[in-house]
Amino acid sequence: MKVTYFPGCTLRTKAKDLDKYARKCAEILDVTLEEPDDWQCCGGVFTTSRDEIATKLSSVRALKAASDKNQPLVTVCSTCHNVIKQTNYAMQNDEEFSSRVNNYLSKEENYDGSAKVLHYLELLRDTVGFDKVKEKVVKPLEGKKIAAYYGCLLLRPGKVMQMDDPENPTIMEDLIRALGAEAVVTPYRNECCGSYISLENPESCTKRSTKITKNVETYGADMILTACPMCKYNLEKYGSGVPVVYLTELLAEAFGVKEDENAK
Repeated sequence: MKVTYFPGCTLRTKAKDLDKYARKCAEILDVTLEEPDDWQCCGGVFTTSRDEIATKLSSVRALKAASDKNQPLVTVCSTCHNVIKQTNYAMQNDEEFSSRVNNYLSKEENYDGSAKVLHYLELLRDTVGFDKVKEKVVKPLEGKKIAAYYGCLLLRPGKVMQMDDPENPTIMEDLIRALGAEAVVTPYRNECCGSYISLENPESCTKRSTKITKNVETYGADMILTACPMCKYNLEKYGSGVPVVYLTELLAEAFGVKEDENAK
């Protein structure tokens, strides 16, 4: 199957592995990721001000590209997913917002909110199926204890994201189990790591990230799994030293396509 794939700007710089292994694993699962032409940064954060329209336009254009192809729009970065999903929800449910957005665009670019937005995790669970993911595993991750870290953007606001239960999600844990590892459920897996205040208030950011990683240690996990480049950066910089890996890296390892970093 073919899907429209929005990588986002961070996956071109600091989070190249998140993108690289998303592509490699999609090929193994018979999914073709097609990038929209000339996509731009999603905007980095979904601003709730009704007067703020300009930063939403790049997301709308990506949504329009997917809609024109009658394809779902797939993202893997938690921030991109949150911004694009919230923008799409606003286009579907806020007539004034939709009208103002389309007034900015040419008639050819006008968008009606019809695209379906999926996170890579949802693509694996709902379209491919975790059973098929399990079938493709050639190197089961037996013996590994992995703690899923959702962060604040992947699941909230719940009525918009609709990926999983925002308080008691299972999608990442189910993926971990499909790959043969043990899923370690920790109480702070849905809390913010503090990334948005890392410059303004680094002490608070450090406190938040350290609390998360220290808690993971007490539960006996070997590593932390995330989909968010900002979370990975924060947990590694301000956390306790527990390894943090992208979900696509773990998937690539189980599929036998992860590169040996020591061989480079």
